[in-house]
Amino acid sequence: MNRKIFALAAAALALASLPASAQTPIKFTLDWVFQGPTSPFQVALEKGYYKAEGLDVTMDPGQGSAGAVQRVATGAYQIGFADVNSTIEYNAKNPGKEVLCVFMAYDFAPFGVYALRKSGIKVPKDLEGKKLGAPVFDASFRLFPAFAKKNGITKWDHVNLTPQLREQSLVQGTVDFISGHYFSSMLDLKARGVKFDDIVAMRYVDFGLDVYGNGIVISPEMAKNEKAVKGFIAATVKGWKDVIADNKVGIAAAKKKDPLIDDALETERLQISLQTNIFTPYVKANGMGDVDPARFARSVALVSEAFGLSPAPAPDKIFTNKYLPPRADRMVAK
Repeated sequence: MNRKIFALAAAALALASLPASAQTPIKFTLDWVFQGPTSPFQVALEKGYYKAEGLDVTMDPGQGSAGAVQRVATGAYQIGFADVNSTIEYNAKNPGKEVLCVFMAYDFAPFGVYALRKSGIKVPKDLEGKKLGAPVFDASFRLFPAFAKKNGITKWDHVNLTPQLREQSLVQGTVDFISGHYFSSMLDLKARGVKFDDIVAMRYVDFGLDVYGNGIVISPEMAKNEKAVKGFIAATVKGWKDVIADNKVGIAAAKKKDPLIDDALETERLQISLQTNIFTPYVKANGMGDVDPARFARSVALVSEAFGLSPAPAPDKIFTNKYLPPRADRMVAK
């Protein structure tokens, strides 16, 4: 009996001494810098939700969605947070090497264009012939031709700007309007002394461009590790629920990554993203993560036309819900 107890104790000690590297290492890239809207990922990391799923996650900021998709496609990162429309473009151009979206975070995309009320611009048609300031990699800029086509805009001039100069250029009047994420451009203009009431915001979703936004994407190799992908999503959903329940938890986590962020600004950014991109009628009824198949197919066709992609990739080559937790686990309360 003593011999058996000793053997069991020795086995337990051996298990306890296994190196931490026994966990699956995951390199995860954001689409942009650490901010309120992406804080659920940081919360999941900080609270050990990924670790509990057997994942050793490292997290890096990004430099745009197209770049995040490239990082994942090359295998430099196994998982990313990126605009699904950039994923559509990449997959159309790289058949057989598809990056897969496995969790849709932004049911409504945050894309839009913005002008100052004093410019006299009121509706999309007023943008005809005007100067658009935007970085070339900006998702809203890249989809602007589709927005323009939907709204009868036939010509405009593009002024290539860095993200840091975009809102400043609008305030200074060197461009007539800018493109960008709603929760970024609106707040960046506010930070430059512009009141919300003095901004003319045209969200694409309100003007006929019903496309999806950011989601979790995985590399072709990662798609083979079903357990790890499911674990990453389950842990992230927990992080999202924590942040929804208490925004301060998310902002505190983001601030640990970037001590210079403004708490009030990032709280407002987070709240705007929740209200305008996540708490949609579909998500309230079905939970986070999934898509409406018919709507998603329409959005793939629309984006493919906007990017000149022929043929358009099949929707199931862009998104799958097979890794999602049960619907009940993905329900979120406003």
